[in-house]
Amino acid sequence: MEIIKNKWIAAVASIWIQCTSGSLYTFSIYSPVLKSSQGYDQSTLDTVSVFKDIGANAGILSGLLYSTVAVPQGRRFYVGGPWIVLLGGAIQCFAGYFLMWLSVTGILSRPPVSVMCLYMFMAAHAQSFFNTADVVTAVHNFRDYSGTIVGIMKGFLGLSGAILVQVYQLLFQGDPTSFILMLALLPTINPLLLMYFVRVYNTRERDEKKHLNYFSVVSLLIASYLMVIIILNNILFFQSSARIATFVPLLLLLASPLCVAVKARQSTSMMLSTYFVEKDPLIDTSNSSDADKLNQDDDVNLCEALRTSNFWFLFLAMACGMGSGLATVNNISQIGESLGYKSFETSTLVSLWSIWNFLGRFGGGYVSDYFMHVRKWPRPLFMAITLAAMSIGHAIIAFGMRGSLYIGSILVGVCYGSQWSLMPTITSEIFSLRHMGTIFNTISIASPLGSYILSVKVVGQFYDKEAIDEGGACIGRNCFMPSFLIMAGCTLLGSFVAILLFFRTRNFYNLVIIRRLHHLG
Repeated sequence: MEIIKNKWIAAVASIWIQCTSGSLYTFSIYSPVLKSSQGYDQSTLDTVSVFKDIGANAGILSGLLYSTVAVPQGRRFYVGGPWIVLLGGAIQCFAGYFLMWLSVTGILSRPPVSVMCLYMFMAAHAQSFFNTADVVTAVHNFRDYSGTIVGIMKGFLGLSGAILVQVYQLLFQGDPTSFILMLALLPTINPLLLMYFVRVYNTRERDEKKHLNYFSVVSLLIASYLMVIIILNNILFFQSSARIATFVPLLLLLASPLCVAVKARQSTSMMLSTYFVEKDPLIDTSNSSDADKLNQDDDVNLCEALRTSNFWFLFLAMACGMGSGLATVNNISQIGESLGYKSFETSTLVSLWSIWNFLGRFGGGYVSDYFMHVRKWPRPLFMAITLAAMSIGHAIIAFGMRGSLYIGSILVGVCYGSQWSLMPTITSEIFSLRHMGTIFNTISIASPLGSYILSVKVVGQFYDKEAIDEGGACIGRNCFMPSFLIMAGCTLLGSFVAILLFFRTRNFYNLVIIRRLHHLG
């Protein structure tokens, strides 16, 4: 049983679950059939889409459930675990997409819009359960390299949309109705088969970083392969035989993390360690602020975190960064049309967004981990740097020069993705590992909130005003220039807030690094 009951197998199981958890990223595939079958106009479809974003980011319930049932916390008889959170996600995923499929096929009578919004909310809300169980368990198991493991988990979630699209093109090309049924089954069955292996282990091992690097290499190979397939698929028309030929190597790459886990189990020797480090003799808290003392307590809950300035600094920075990034991807096709890009070019940009998103998610965790361990740079500094870079990306898009959408979307996509690995990791470090799921899921609400403000109140209003002035269709860089300059300023504000967070937590991070280096030594 030791062969399958260890933290490496738990990591592989979580990676595989993440690979099918990003169904909300495929909304553009089945939204046309949802719109036509239900008789929706574009405004109504956008309303349903809003509940998709809310469901995916409103993960407070999954965090509370994880904090309650997922960690043993010294109990002698314990039947809970992350599997309960995964089970909750699987039930919601199946219910949401299956009821949606029944409605689209006409088996159920056409539901009211509010009911369809509920279906969409349930389907998207499942992602928060999968994500919380996988990410928080991984941080528990690899606490010394939390940035790297969060980057890996978030990275595979970012790739999951592209992976699911590959399955769709292989099995259901041109049949989005059947794709909805697939989304009810595949992301449900996969966690049910793997949830037994996702567990928290109270161990640390030698060479953890080396084997995590192998996971990182595998993820980069998968992302590179998907990028090549996406580009070729947009240039050439693949026959069914060609789709099978390109899908088999993808399956082999997705299976390769198991080889890493087996090798890690065979080559590393186990070292016993305490689960929570309650107090370290190297840490002198006599000169720390009250906020820093609170952060050193591993039992900081959501209510206590809400009373700190650090929480609201993180929330505001994420509203600026995640909100503007989501507003960009939601409007990237319209931006391309207004700037005269061909449909092939805009579809390629949309398809490749998941790759840039992955690179940011993976790189944000990996690079910040490296500089924390080697250079002792606090992680909030990287949040400030990436938000400043995102501001530059928005400005490049705003000026609308030929090719600027390519450069700007890459910069915004990478920096947007990095926030999804930096924010949960920073949360676990300055607040609570035990309540990490609850706190970071609460901060994630900033993403749809910021997206709503920037998409509807900024981008939408400026575009509509310009379109009215031009007689209904908006062509030219003025369609989006004012709104993207505003978003550039917004992300610059987020960078400034992240710098304030850096100065507030700098002393605390130095203490954390000393404790971590002492332990690893």
